[in-house]
Amino acid sequence: MNDNSFYEKVYEVVRLVPVGRVTTYGAIAKYLGAARSSRLVGWAMNVSHHVQPPVPAHRVVNRLGLLSGKAHFGHSSNMEDRLKAEGIEVLNDQIQHFPNVFWDPEKELKFI
Repeated sequence: MNDNSFYEKVYEVVRLVPVGRVTTYGAIAKYLGAARSSRLVGWAMNVSHHVQPPVPAHRVVNRLGLLSGKAHFGHSSNMEDRLKAEGIEVLNDQIQHFPNVFWDPEKELKFI
């Protein structure tokens, strides 16, 4: 599988993350059968900002609920602002009540 087809699969999953929920790079990688490829998921998110249809990359965080990709959203508060606009509480770049807003594609989706 080349990076472009993997990226498209990542984007397909991320587009399904509901408003007000977040997922992780690792959860997406695991769901796609590439459990050791969370960094590749991160790279896909880094270049997703102009992909059509849009990819809600702000809903993807690291395994601890940290906004580790915030540098790729232009202004340093843009990722946090988008999450807060969806009702997600963020404090010091950390999703609050992370287990309650975590969306696990393995539990929520049939394989796409």
